[in-house]
Amino acid sequence: MLSFSFLQPLVVLLLFSLLASASSLNNTNDRREVIAARNGVVATDDGRCSQIGADVLKQGGHAVDAAVAAALCLGVVSPASSGLGGGAFMLIRQNNGKTQAFDMRETAPMRASANMYRGNDTLKKSGILAVAVPGELAGLRKAWERHGKLPWERLVRPAEALARKGFKVSPFLRFQMERSESAILADEGLRKVFTSNGTILKLGDICRNTKLADTLRRVSKHGLKAFYNGSIGLNLVRDIQKAGGIITIQDLRRYQVKIRQPIVNEVFGLKLIGMPPPSSGGATMMLMLNILAQYGGSSGLSGPLGIHRKIEALKHSFGVRMNLGDPEFVNVTEVVSDMLSPRFARMLKRTIRDNMTLDARLYGSRWNQIDDHGTSHLSIVDHEKNAVSMTSTVNAFFGSHILSPSTGIVLNNQMDDFSIPTNGSQNLRPPAPANFIRPGKRPLSSMTPTIILKDEKLKAVMGASGGANIIAGTTEVFLNHFIHKMDPLSAVMAPRFYHQLVPNVVMYENWTSVIGDHYEMPANVLAFLKERGHNLTTFTSGVICQFIVHELEYLKENERVGGLLGVSDPRKGGFPAGF
Repeated sequence: MLSFSFLQPLVVLLLFSLLASASSLNNTNDRREVIAARNGVVATDDGRCSQIGADVLKQGGHAVDAAVAAALCLGVVSPASSGLGGGAFMLIRQNNGKTQAFDMRETAPMRASANMYRGNDTLKKSGILAVAVPGELAGLRKAWERHGKLPWERLVRPAEALARKGFKVSPFLRFQMERSESAILADEGLRKVFTSNGTILKLGDICRNTKLADTLRRVSKHGLKAFYNGSIGLNLVRDIQKAGGIITIQDLRRYQVKIRQPIVNEVFGLKLIGMPPPSSGGATMMLMLNILAQYGGSSGLSGPLGIHRKIEALKHSFGVRMNLGDPEFVNVTEVVSDMLSPRFARMLKRTIRDNMTLDARLYGSRWNQIDDHGTSHLSIVDHEKNAVSMTSTVNAFFGSHILSPSTGIVLNNQMDDFSIPTNGSQNLRPPAPANFIRPGKRPLSSMTPTIILKDEKLKAVMGASGGANIIAGTTEVFLNHFIHKMDPLSAVMAPRFYHQLVPNVVMYENWTSVIGDHYEMPANVLAFLKERGHNLTTFTSGVICQFIVHELEYLKENERVGGLLGVSDPRKGGFPAGF
């Protein structure tokens, strides 16, 4: 009789084949949000961009090549969330184990100042003074120069074609347009692209942005020079200054991508690689997991009590995160060290009570929170097992609510992610000085691109879109899969809770997504939390996670082989692609 140890590789291979077949059927008849692939997977917020990225991988492209093509695509078909007018964080792990963190976050213009919004802080949220210097294109180009295999023009071409020929308005873009209707109608540039006969485009209508197509054509042929020190940049600055903005061509010329060392933490037997400041996501997620690790695993984190403990750990982690800021301007070494320290986590865990929650002021927070907004995320693994996790953003839906008429670019409102000096009040902590505006500074972010290793081998790539709730959403998906042993799709689809410490409110999912899925936290969980003093409110949206798991490993002729399982969060209607 054959031993199980001999049969296991054959059984696993058969299971993987069946899963791949099932995934193919799911793509047409059931759940297309999950895909099994042997070589490479791209998971993004929009299936069209996932497919564009997967096509790049099929042609032998590196994961970074696919990231460039998919990110530029998202800037066209998901313009309310990302694009050339915004910024991003990209985390890269090469198959040789080397890691890099590309910081392409927007920066404050040189004419910006800490008190520039005094007397009218609404200008920080919307309008031309909310625009920071964009960095996404500079970061994509630098990452491609370091790792790319395919020609730059090949990677830009699909996005240009979508912008020029037009694309169908997706359910989620239609939702974003409905939420932003008054802003779209008020701005000439947005109105020209996203309306027809005086009304916003409907689901399935064709949307074209020929000015953006022209911009992408120049970018494909001339690279960064056209954008940061050429015709595109000059036109962009002219539009901004005509509207009363303060960005100059010198701001564009001065912009620099920062290549940083990722932060690393070992918890639950896994190694997490995350984005360092000015992203707060990596360190905050790691602190939360370090606290929860004190409960010993799934048995201590299951059921209503487990959710209470997760919320309490999240509140403590948010209490610490506002001490972070741009490391070029603020020394955050000690804060990050604490957030990665199991000893510090044990100290915080001792203050958590299983029978009650506490006032927000008792979680160690000295500063008020910032509430950053919408984003796009992509997770990629290529055939060589190079991995990319990238989150990009223009901040709020349609950013500053301004589209540059001569370039077709939606301008970000990233200045809203800075803290600003105020007199404060009894109900609010003072703003965080580490995140005050200074010329050239990058605002704090909640973006949480993450790569996970097991025994130094690639295990997963994950991250999410959804503003300040990204940290909670990404952490919950991690716990669902790696601790509670849910399959990747179930881990992503499970209803979630969110907390930002201020206001001291648990937000829980109770809504129906744009594609008809209903998410609702169980009644017994809500009753349990209410008994412990939590303030509860429904949350009619959700964090959108893109999750790739390197699964089904087995030995074949002494070579380690594995399959990939990719999941795109159904909450936004996207789906992954692979081969």
